[in-house]
Amino acid sequence: MFEPIEDFPFLAPLSAGWRDISEELNALDPAHFIGWPETDIYTGDWTVFPFYKFGEKIALTCAICPRTTALIETVPGMVTAGFSRLAPDTHITPHVGYTDAVLRFHLGLTDAKDCGLRVAEETRLWQPGSAFVFDDTLEHEAWNKGSTERVILLLDFKRNVDTVVSAPEHLRNLS
Repeated sequence: MFEPIEDFPFLAPLSAGWRDISEELNALDPAHFIGWPETDIYTGDWTVFPFYKFGEKIALTCAICPRTTALIETVPGMVTAGFSRLAPDTHITPHVGYTDAVLRFHLGLTDAKDCGLRVAEETRLWQPGSAFVFDDTLEHEAWNKGSTERVILLLDFKRNVDTVVSAPEHLRNLS
């Protein structure tokens, strides 16, 4: 389920910096976004702009968004981070995450109507600057039934910074 955001004070700079993050997002060429590789879990158009992939820094994208990169690099145990864009009429179907060793952080960046995230029995909506943390090993789904794109900063961080987290087998060789 959703975790109390105040339990993770290291996320406060990201939440406070959402306007800076949004400015860098708005300056991006949409061509820099790539399709989410697990096409079997969604319908529509789900694209991402990756900063970190399972601990590996994506130098080019990090250089394009230096303020966002500086903020995400303050998160202890950060594993994966990127912008996640759902186009209108996109549905990420119910699924579960790859490991219980991480928690997932979402930071709303756009004002998209008719978009939501369900984790177990609870549903949340994104607003610019809204932030929440959840355990993605619980069944969850997201949707954009509106007419504008929904973009968030999505970040996974380790529950215990000493834990080793590696990419699931089906995602290891994706670029």
